[in-house]
Amino acid sequence: MTRSVLRYVTHRITQHPDTDVTYEAECLRCDWKAGPSEDGAAVDLECMRHTGRAGHQSFRRVCASLALVVRAE
Repeated sequence: MTRSVLRYVTHRITQHPDTDVTYEAECLRCDWKAGPSEDGAAVDLECMRHTGRAGHQSFRRVCASLALVVRAE
C-alpha cells in the first residue's frame, strides 16, 4: 500500500517590489489611446483632454502590475 503525505503551505500574493503599477486608457468610441504611464492622474488628464477635443466620454482604464507569490511565514 502506498502512503502519501500532504503538506499545505500558506502563500500570499503581493506586488513585485522591483516594479511599478502601469496605467493605460482607451476611448470606447474611437481608436484613441493614452499610452502606458506610471502616473494614473496623467492618464486621467489625457482622457479629459480627449473628451474636450472629441466629446467622447467613455474610456476603458487598465491598471497593471507584476505579482509575486511567496510563502507566508
